[in-house]
Amino acid sequence: MADIIKLLPDHVANQIAAGEVVQRPASVVKELMENAIDAGASTIKLVVKEGGKTLIQVIDDGVGMSVTDARLSFERHATSKIQKAEDLFQLNTKGFRGEALASIAAIAHVEMQTRTEEDEVATHIKIEGSKIISQEVAVAPKGTSMMVKNLFFNIPARRNFLKSNHVELRHIMDEFQRVALAHSSISFHFYNNGSELFNLPSTNSRQRIVNIFGTKTNEKLVPVKEDTQVVKISGYISKPEFAKKSRGEQFFFVNNRFIKSPYLHHAILGAFDGLIKKENHPGYFLYLTVDPGSIDINIHPTKTEIKFDDEHTLYAILRSTVKHSLGQFNVMPSLDFEQDQNLETPYNYKNKSAELPKVIVDAGFNPFKEDSGTGSAQRPSFQKPSTKGWESLYVGMESNIGKNSGFSSVSFESDTITGSIFDNRKETIDTGATTFQLRRKYIVTTIKSGMVVIDQSRAHQRVLYEKFLKNITIKEAVSQQLLFPLSLTFSKSDCAIIEEIQDSLTTVGFVFDSIEGEEVKITGVPLSVPESEVGIILDQLISDYQQDFVVDGFSQTDILSKTLAKSLSVKTGEVLDSDSQLALVNDLFACKESGVSPFNKPIFVTISEDEIDKKFI
Repeated sequence: MADIIKLLPDHVANQIAAGEVVQRPASVVKELMENAIDAGASTIKLVVKEGGKTLIQVIDDGVGMSVTDARLSFERHATSKIQKAEDLFQLNTKGFRGEALASIAAIAHVEMQTRTEEDEVATHIKIEGSKIISQEVAVAPKGTSMMVKNLFFNIPARRNFLKSNHVELRHIMDEFQRVALAHSSISFHFYNNGSELFNLPSTNSRQRIVNIFGTKTNEKLVPVKEDTQVVKISGYISKPEFAKKSRGEQFFFVNNRFIKSPYLHHAILGAFDGLIKKENHPGYFLYLTVDPGSIDINIHPTKTEIKFDDEHTLYAILRSTVKHSLGQFNVMPSLDFEQDQNLETPYNYKNKSAELPKVIVDAGFNPFKEDSGTGSAQRPSFQKPSTKGWESLYVGMESNIGKNSGFSSVSFESDTITGSIFDNRKETIDTGATTFQLRRKYIVTTIKSGMVVIDQSRAHQRVLYEKFLKNITIKEAVSQQLLFPLSLTFSKSDCAIIEEIQDSLTTVGFVFDSIEGEEVKITGVPLSVPESEVGIILDQLISDYQQDFVVDGFSQTDILSKTLAKSLSVKTGEVLDSDSQLALVNDLFACKESGVSPFNKPIFVTISEDEIDKKFI
């Protein structure tokens, strides 16, 4: 039998490795920015075009590379970060595998310009699909400029699986924010399609958070700080009232490296137990510093998963630290059972001096003095009234009423007589269904075979959902103009989401004046949307979009319709009059799908007459 095992060529091996390292344009951004940080850069610029599919460029002012290092950096397993296996457990750099540049060069057109401070000229290298096209000298400042064009140009299947430019840009923004939050001392600039998205100067960690997530974030933050032999914890947590249903603002950094840890996230949830709803997630920006020898980073190619030596101790310390910060800054109420509340002085009596009580005495009062008019003592009478002969009170009343002209026109109400408004009551009962509200949550109505119990909130969600779907499809929504423009503030990443779905929001009835920086101006809203709830609806909409990225136009329409229907529907506890109940029932059964809500939950249950009869057997 002939030998069938062969060694793969380098360019094939690089393409296979690229499948793990480079999953989308955001992966390239992460690798290049981390290389710039390892090079000691103080300023990093990121330039992106068309969601990173056409161009990704990272420019830094780090130490740069020599001619030999520039050429060798694109080889597999070539790195300056480690030299022996023991170095894997003493990592102080972002990268260490030596696979990133080789993988990127295997699936894209790459240009690199780099120069050290000692060299007079820079090195300019062009690579296409692992093949070096040219290497020449050039004029460039100190540092490195990496330009990645036409990602996945030689792997059409991978390129076709990329999402829209807006979705890919959002992934890039997520990676950019993670790197920028971990290194507040470095200045970052982010340009997309020629426009500047972020300009982050060198500052402290709190100001960096505010610069990324908007000025409103500053009032949400509560500082956290703890120093132990196991770990040093610093950073900020959000106040309980700002918890969200999405996980948009949860960041763990271990030795300035962003990680994902459901185990540590559970510790934060335990500290917030009782302060937030179960489905909500608190925001946090926590920086953990541990001994590099106590963690293992070499688990996943993305390096976002870390294995700790003693996770249980870290869990307990993190949970108690967050709880301590919540109590220290009076976010969580403290209970003192030893203090007597009766000894507490009210605020309005704090600066008042004590005064003796005044006693007034009536010196002329005589309880035995007799009343001159009646001759009896001034004592109340407690004699029981006599009921003897009560029938005589009503003798002749009928004749007196008839003779008295003042009462000749008096008419008395009767339970058996109804006004003219109820003349057609019999026909209404016969021809239509009757409804009533149960516990301010359910609507009960009758049908021929029995009765139907309807969840009023889910029913209204279904009605509004199909209504918004129709309006978006045929683009015939009606908008009410606001007397004064409504100005709302969001983070830049949230504004990017609003810009992405602006067309769909316009078809529903929203009218946008401008979206600039962190400010969104709205001049018109749909008829069914109160002005006071516009900000809440947009926050919920952004949260839904962050939870599941939109793939196509229908997904965008579906999420928008669901969010609006959920926000504007009748809530449990609201009282509905009989007309509203009947209208909701009729609208529900006029829908195309009346059995389940937009979130696939049952809307009503049917109880037949036979089932009711069985209860009385």
